[in-house]
Amino acid sequence: MKNNASFITLSIALFGAVGCAQDTEGQVKVDKQIWPKIATVAPNDPTIEDKVSALVSTMTLEQKVAQMIQPEIRDVTVEDMRRYGFGSYLNGGGAFPNNDKHATPADWITLAEQMYQASIDDSLDGISIPTMWGTDAVHGHNNVIGATLFPHNIGLGAANNPELIEQIAAITAKEVMVTGIDWVFAPTVAVVRDDRWGRSYEGYSEDPEIVGKYAAAIVSGLQGRPGDEFLADNRVISTVKHFVGDGGTVGGDDQGNNIDSEQDLFKIHAQGYVQGLSAGAQSVMASFNSWHGEKIHGNKYLLTDVLKTQMGFDGFVVGDWNGHGQVKGCSNESCSQSINAGLDIFMVPTKAWKPLLENTIAQVKSGEISEQRINDAVSRILRVKFRAGLFDKPSPANRALSGKTELIGHPEHRAVARQAVRESLVLLKNNKQLLPLSPNINVLVAGDGADNIGKQSGGWTITWQGTGNRNEDFPGGSSIYEGINQVVSANGGKAILSVDGSYQTKPDVAIVVFGEEPYAEGNGDLDNLDYQRGDAKDLTLLKRLRAQGIPVVSVFITGRPLWVNPELNASDAFVVAWLLGSEGNGVADVLFSKANGEVNHDFKGKLSFSWPASPDDTNLNINDPEYAPLFAYGYGLTYQDDTQLENLNEDASSQSQLQQSLAVMQGSVKSPWTLSLHSDGQAITMDSNTASLNNLTVRTTDRNIQEDAREIAFKTSSVAKVQIGHAFPNDMRHFNAPTSTLTFDIKLNSDLHTSTKVGINCDAACSQGVSLANVLSAKDKGMWKTISIATNCFLHDTENMAKVYSPFAIASQGPVSLTVSDIAFNKHTDHDEYYSCNN
Repeated sequence: MKNNASFITLSIALFGAVGCAQDTEGQVKVDKQIWPKIATVAPNDPTIEDKVSALVSTMTLEQKVAQMIQPEIRDVTVEDMRRYGFGSYLNGGGAFPNNDKHATPADWITLAEQMYQASIDDSLDGISIPTMWGTDAVHGHNNVIGATLFPHNIGLGAANNPELIEQIAAITAKEVMVTGIDWVFAPTVAVVRDDRWGRSYEGYSEDPEIVGKYAAAIVSGLQGRPGDEFLADNRVISTVKHFVGDGGTVGGDDQGNNIDSEQDLFKIHAQGYVQGLSAGAQSVMASFNSWHGEKIHGNKYLLTDVLKTQMGFDGFVVGDWNGHGQVKGCSNESCSQSINAGLDIFMVPTKAWKPLLENTIAQVKSGEISEQRINDAVSRILRVKFRAGLFDKPSPANRALSGKTELIGHPEHRAVARQAVRESLVLLKNNKQLLPLSPNINVLVAGDGADNIGKQSGGWTITWQGTGNRNEDFPGGSSIYEGINQVVSANGGKAILSVDGSYQTKPDVAIVVFGEEPYAEGNGDLDNLDYQRGDAKDLTLLKRLRAQGIPVVSVFITGRPLWVNPELNASDAFVVAWLLGSEGNGVADVLFSKANGEVNHDFKGKLSFSWPASPDDTNLNINDPEYAPLFAYGYGLTYQDDTQLENLNEDASSQSQLQQSLAVMQGSVKSPWTLSLHSDGQAITMDSNTASLNNLTVRTTDRNIQEDAREIAFKTSSVAKVQIGHAFPNDMRHFNAPTSTLTFDIKLNSDLHTSTKVGINCDAACSQGVSLANVLSAKDKGMWKTISIATNCFLHDTENMAKVYSPFAIASQGPVSLTVSDIAFNKHTDHDEYYSCNN
């Protein structure tokens, strides 16, 4: 498709010619001159520097390290705060005061006040330094019931309106301040290069230019611009994240490895930091990903040499959710490497905060961490606190906006969100100029997204994954159907809601709202971009309505571009609504004309991500050498366009679907998975050649080559499990065909216990797994045997193989010894016989 000329043209300046290469020893060669010195709007203030130095000089080591520890509200008490005086704390996605999802703004304020008062109480820790509360307010104050929820970043990128974005950020800051919170973990400035990534919707664009502009706008809106507004009473501390390269991992793997050159790391992935830091952002969050195999949380070159020294950033660097524990040689409870690399604050949810605090103190005393590094970290934290006025402001319950609950979801705020919805909508198809619709017609509103505010809002909505929500959880919000019904009813028409598309009276038009279910982070990772493989209920609905002679308008809810050629063909008009937030009525504003036929609101949204022509167009980006999208970056029709979209190729054949096998363990356990032992509610990861937990032992052993097999011994009748898995699911739907199998080699070293089972996504006992007694017998003892089990045995536990957290596990409730090797999935098994649960 031809790119609309009216959309902003991509222009990326080349910043020098020297990149990152590999030297003869395999180490990354670096050149920090690639990175610019930042001229920030928040320059150094000598008065503040004197205050910081004076305070640091009075602090004990224990007080200093406590400033660097950030626990989470589910795992820290007010008395813990009083005892230790943590520099900050957070609520993760889906964490609420009193563990109450429906906590009121007053409940949030109460907790903020209690924590603040405990932090300045010097009766136990000997010092009075105000703490600060950080929260993920990533599309509005999205943890709080009733807050205004804006479109996710991918939709805002399509709007391409930095002024609107700054207004959105200012509203977010205001609603956050009402609840007594000081600090927001936003904006995300990832430049997404592979749309399989589960965080694609957190990116504004594949274009670093848009991301840079938006970073500056968001930071300015959250923190205020220089002068009286900067970090004023209606502003919060902002965080540009995740430094750096999170949007460019191999395969779009969340928390994966970015192997870009240093020049591309800067040119593509760092423009949000250049602009965000220039606008005065006071904190930077380190990224989960690696760069050339080294975790950013432990990368001194990037965190210290580049960010702090070369770029001149004088705020603090905060870690992500136990991200330090992923650094080589570290755990959640101990990581001197991260502090030495330049991390200033450990984000440490769970009860790991206490051993981490104690171990860090011990590491300073032993010289493993220098006190100079600690002093630098604490100085950065205090500098930001002084700049934000935390030492001078009243306590959270007594601040200017605190308790003004009428500001949460205020009509003026919702009006801005509604505008953002209108401007983010992208029209891909409008054959015979079906749109705009007259508001006085009879409309059938169908699809499972039509009256579902939770689905239209996506992940990071009240809960982390955005799941488990009902419309009642969004007081003041509106579904897409509600907006349609309001417009049509006011103009003499009729809107009928029917999720399955059934009706009694044939409608004039059907609006079908469908799309992705909510997800967040790695839970949204895909293997390719084919929408709804193996479950074409939405397509079936579209085709049925078209076959009945009803014009069909599709409204697609999605967190990324997806291959929807069949759905496009089955629609007369096709609108991409992205993840639009709480103001679904903004969709009807654009779909319907005024009563007199004039356009009410035209489409303004343009694709800030290229749209795939095939399921394998996963890393499709403007200015690629071979650029052949279905809809180009910047595409988007308006009501002035009379463009007919011809029928598209519906062949879903893709390299991913043609992949014949996937190794899970072949010698070693394959990334991203790890092997772990589970027994009596405990779990450990196998990180050496032998691991034991209670009644369970696993050791590496030799079959064909050194340590290519795992010998497993269940010693008692207590239930135990050995599992290969990962925190996030893998999309393995191309292995859900009738002949697809889980295949592994196994040798019985003892008699087989009847309770021993193998499974995928197993519970503690693999209770829904396949009994090994179905595929092994006593005569197999002492011999290697290849076992193939049809994946149809596991479809219920894996959502048709769409969400595979653990591709292989063995559990037993009785003593048995066995050895396994060569675990893999096969599209078509090589064996004449395999075990099928349909047999």
